Amino acid sequence: MLKFRFLVLTVFCVSFFASIVSAEDDSRWLIPRSRVEQTDLKIVWQFNLVMSGTETLNELLIADNRLCALSSSNFLSYLNMADGNVIFSSLIAPTGLPLAGLTPYKGELVTIVGGKLVEINAESGVEKTPTNITGGVTCPVVRNDSFFYIAGSDKRIHALKANDKVQAFEVAAENGSLITSVLADQDVVVFATRAGNVVCTAADKAKKIWQFDAPAAIADLVVCDADSLYFACRDTCVYRLELSSGHLIWKYQTQAILDASPQIGKKVIYQRIPNVGLIALDKQTGKLIWQLADGVGLLAESGDKVLVITKSGQITAMDNIKAKQLYSIDVGQPVKYATNTVDSRIYIGDAKGRLACLQPK
Repeated sequence: MLKFRFLVLTVFCVSFFASIVSAEDDSRWLIPRSRVEQTDLKIVWQFNLVMSGTETLNELLIADNRLCALSSSNFLSYLNMADGNVIFSSLIAPTGLPLAGLTPYKGELVTIVGGKLVEINAESGVEKTPTNITGGVTCPVVRNDSFFYIAGSDKRIHALKANDKVQAFEVAAENGSLITSVLADQDVVVFATRAGNVVCTAADKAKKIWQFDAPAAIADLVVCDADSLYFACRDTCVYRLELSSGHLIWKYQTQAILDASPQIGKKVIYQRIPNVGLIALDKQTGKLIWQLADGVGLLAESGDKVLVITKSGQITAMDNIKAKQLYSIDVGQPVKYATNTVDSRIYIGDAKGRLACLQPK
């Protein structure tokens, strides 16, 4: 299924669209150098993907230490985050066929495409023989060393052995609710449901460890940080639970019904609120630090400063200690972005496939 779009052409384009920005401003690039001169940001690299016809950039995400750029044609460009060089570019699914997430795991990218479990080598782009999956899926597949965990439209999680893809066991919510989020490590699996259940089970058998019941559906995915789980609920609240026990640590009520997962910083939680903006909550206490109208999500943190993106395409720096805005850069259009929780670099791109990496000086 996996086809390389070009060979010699790729080498030519990589050379022509040099990823390191020249000293002068150039209209080819997403961010002119003059736009960052009055800030503490510097341009690390810029790169222009080769896009064809009506193809647009659909998604940017970070997979381990690589940047994934997925187009509307399901063409994946896999880039070195340090310099913007392309490691591979491949068509990973027929145009128009939806992907059920793109999950990194130990040098591979895992997804569900058209009823098949697909594993792609993250360095070469070579795909393993896909495995047929019965029925539809409701959220991205996850895995650990031993199993793949696939949430099916039959309201069950199917645990497939990692070595041969044979089903070992399955689990479901006791109330039969549709499963909307799954995460796993070597010891436990945590899943959430449309009914508001958050359930922790053993990773190797159908054994429930604990269950927390929220009053409404869990919005998007549950996320984990150390020994805590964070999630947004359609009851308008953001929750923090203890992973080992499921006990509630805190919850914060927002001003609207939530539809996106919290984003986890080192000391701060960032939550998008529809028609309100972005809020920052203290990770330990759940107390509000600041609110930014038009804010969409986290780009990266640099000490006590955080860089966020707005709906209109502004890169805005906020001070998490003083709870105030420091500066904004207007990219001039809405952009796709990747959330980076590893270091202070930010990664954005526009519909044309123009990518930019910036970093505080």
